[in-house]
Parts: sequence; C-alpha cells; structure tokens
Amino acid sequence: MAGPRELDGSSLLLGAATASFQIEGATTTDGRGPSIWDTFCGRPGAIRDGSDGDPACGSYERLTEDLDLVRDLGVDAYRFSIAWPRVQPEGSGAANPAGLDYYERVVDGLLERDLIPLPTLYHWDLPQPLEDAGGWPVRDTAERLAEYAALVADRLGDRVGWWSTLNEPWCSAFLGYAAGVHAPGRRDGDVAFAAAHHLLLGHALAAEAVRAAAPAAKVGIVLNLAPVWPDGDGAEAGAAYVDAVQNGIWLGALVDGRYPAVLAALADPALVREGDLALIKGTADWIGINYYTPFRIGAPGEGGSELATMAYPGAPPLRFLPREPRTEMGWEVVPAGLEDVLVTTARRAPGLPLLVTENGSAYADGTRAPDGSVQDDDRIAYLQGHLAATRRMRDAGVDVRAYIAWTLLDNFEWSYGYTKKFGLVEVEPGTLRRIPKASYRYYAQLAAAARR
Repeated sequence: MAGPRELDGSSLLLGAATASFQIEGATTTDGRGPSIWDTFCGRPGAIRDGSDGDPACGSYERLTEDLDLVRDLGVDAYRFSIAWPRVQPEGSGAANPAGLDYYERVVDGLLERDLIPLPTLYHWDLPQPLEDAGGWPVRDTAERLAEYAALVADRLGDRVGWWSTLNEPWCSAFLGYAAGVHAPGRRDGDVAFAAAHHLLLGHALAAEAVRAAAPAAKVGIVLNLAPVWPDGDGAEAGAAYVDAVQNGIWLGALVDGRYPAVLAALADPALVREGDLALIKGTADWIGINYYTPFRIGAPGEGGSELATMAYPGAPPLRFLPREPRTEMGWEVVPAGLEDVLVTTARRAPGLPLLVTENGSAYADGTRAPDGSVQDDDRIAYLQGHLAATRRMRDAGVDVRAYIAWTLLDNFEWSYGYTKKFGLVEVEPGTLRRIPKASYRYYAQLAAAARR
C-alpha cells in the first residue's frame, strides 16, 4: 500500500536532488542568457579540468528520461532548481516564455509521475548582467530576485506547494565574493558580508512575492549548516567565529532578527538599514539543511589554510582538521554530525519543519559489477549512515520531514568540473548515457520498503 505523499510530517519522505547549471547544459538554447558561472568557467584555471556547464548532463534535452529515472527510483519528491538566466536572461524585465515553458514541463512531468516538485529559485546561477551591475553586494539584486520569483510563481504557483528561495547563500556570499573559488570569483571579504545581507533580503522579498502569487505556499530557504567543533586547546575563538559565519548569520536573521555581535561588518547601518532585519525575521516557513561533514577547527598554528581563512573574513588563521574516513572531497564522514545539526537547528528555530535537502558523497567509483555498472558500496554506506541518523532524530521528536539524496546524476561539480562524482546514476562521458549505480538500486529498495 502506498504511503503518504505530503510533507505534513506524518512520515519521512525520500527524494533526490539536482541543480540547473550542474545538469541542464543547453546554455545558449531557447533564449537562455549567460550566468556568472558561464563567465567563471571561461576564466583560465577557475575549473579544475577546464570544463564548463555545457553539455553538463544534457538534461535540458533529456528531461523525460531524467524524470523517468526519478520515478523509477520510487522516491516521493524531486528537488531541482530553476535557472534564473533561462527565465530572465537579463536578470530583469519580461520573462523569456521558453524558459517558463521548460520549467512548467518539469513540474507537470513530476506531477504526472506522482512526485512532489520542490523547486529552488536560486542555486547560484546569477544572470551575468546583474553581476555586471554589482552583483549580490548591491542592494538592487535583492529586488531583482523578488521580481524573478514573481514571474515563476505566477506560472507555477498553482501546482507547487513547497518552494525554496536560495540554496546555500553562505557559498554565494563567501566562496563567491571572499574566497573567489566560486563564481563570480571575487576576493573581497568586505563585500562578502554585504552579499550575505542582500541574499537574506532577497530571500525575504522573494518569499513575499511567491506568497502573493500562491497564498498557500510554504516558502523556505536551504542552508549548508554544519556543526563546528573546536579541536584542542586554543581553538574555541576560531570555532566560534566560523560558527557565526557558517550558521549564525542565517539563523540569527531569520529567527531572531539580528546578526551575531562578533560580525562587525553586519553592524554597519549603511548596509543593514533600519527595518531590514524586521523584514527578514520570520520569513521562512521551513528550513532546508544541506549536510555533508562537520568542521573541526584547530588552534591557530602551522598548517593553517589561507583559502579557508579567506572564506571566513575576519577570522583568526584557521586550521580545519578532518579525520578519517573521508570522501573524495576530503570531507570527514560523520553521520552524528547530521544529528547535531538537526537537533541544534530544531532548538534554534522552534516550530519550523526541517528537510534534509542535500546529503551525499563523492567517491572515485572505480569498482564495477559484472554487468559493468558502478558498484559503489562506499556511497551506499554513506547513505545508510546518514539516513539512519535522520530517522533517529525523527524518533527523538525532531520535526524532520524529508531526506533528499544528493545527487541523481554525476554532474558538473562547480570548480571541480567533472572530476568529482556524487551521483546515484553514472553519466557516460561523450554519449551522456545514464547508467544506474548500485547506490541507485539500494535507494530504490529503501523507497519501496518505505511505501509499503
């Protein structure tokens, strides 16, 4: 017998996730404009293997095939992102009809397959004209996000119940504008805090726009929250600062209407204007948590990472001390870290439902089964451990409503290009043939058992 298909908390729903720039390709098709990631990919040395987002997985042309993969996985929901440059190539003005038509096909295709659509409005692909005008450090970009959100919600709001405005705004602000390892590749810690504030302001304005078009909508935000653990004597100050930037900015503004006091840049009244935090506070109906690894912070000393410190402007020199085992990304595998994040966030944001909106692992995938498919036992073990952690927290009373695996397909992994593989499905280079891995079959078995 089929189980519940609503995000009402009566059961833990399972899903899979992707993002537009990582899978779609077709970067100049049907009126799509350039994004900051198209531009960044053209910068020599920016992408590890010199690749870009075209063809990625070719999903723009293979939509039916990919939606069938989600259906055959047997999960309840599919989290995907909408490419702002497809909908508004200039980042402002009238919508591109072909872009909205495409995402209407995505949503309708999911509903036809009895899947819950979970769209994200912004997963890092800012239209390049908006970056040319200053990007997220400029207040006007928040207004433009709301305008774009209204266009999308006007078209899809009658069929989509749960929306997220932003994916991992910490990455957009601090990897994009401070560390420079993500698009647009700027290295200016001062403007990164302005970007963070305007991302939150954009979330609030976009949430208002979605609710105006779809009054019953549940509008949330997706954050890459992490437990931050001091590791050794003298590590507490660095850990506290990392926690403030990684977690405190977002939950502080959204829940309490204030920023962490330690972040002096966010006390500037020229940036954070009167009424801004009151506008942001209480605008999330739910919180999405993307979790991959905890942060162990050592005391300042030899082995500190300049790049890591750049990602947390104002921090003392930082040392990240991951232990074994680790994924191919160098990230420590700690399912208990997910429990920590879920419990901490539930206490920090009482009354807000939580969704694990991303959780997954990159591995080399060098082992093959007799039929030639990837035998990724390490990824299966990662899923087992983290899904079990999620269920333990549900059993303990945390209102966590979904576990969504990252990711459906091996894809363009941002600055790593195609060198890191997170997918449940292999995408054969050249042909783009989809080949389900052992982890896909494992996850399908879990989904089938949950639905009985």
